[in-house]
Amino acid sequence: MEPYEQNILQHIEKHGCSVTSVFDPEEVNPPFSYSIGIARSSGAPELIIVGLSSKLSHWMINEYNRRVRSGEAFLPGVLYAGFLEGFTVQFGSVSRENKTEYMCSACWLHGGEEFEALQLIWPNTSGIWPWDAEASEWFRANQPLLA
Repeated sequence: MEPYEQNILQHIEKHGCSVTSVFDPEEVNPPFSYSIGIARSSGAPELIIVGLSSKLSHWMINEYNRRVRSGEAFLPGVLYAGFLEGFTVQFGSVSRENKTEYMCSACWLHGGEEFEALQLIWPNTSGIWPWDAEASEWFRANQPLLA
């Protein structure tokens, strides 16, 4: 087992999950962060966030982990508060292809077995969602929907 894999397992044992953040040094593709181990430790879907800073995404994933460990469930298409100050967020399903492309360490943990994953979807500062007609191309590209 590689040292980074041992580190992931230690985080899961201690916190119920590990968080991985990925960024493109050339900033062509948006940054993203995702959980590893929530499905195993609590039975809730893993979580991915695209287009926000790693610091904010890391906090949001840990908040999601805390809330699911307390028994809260999150459903696609429902508005939820408490993740972004002053804004609600939504969750969407993540396709098998996108789990494979974006969530490599979660796929490793689950041994190629199918696991559930949700994408936390956030509005822009005007309250526009990526699927709204008013959404800019930049906003849509910065937060691709992974369903």
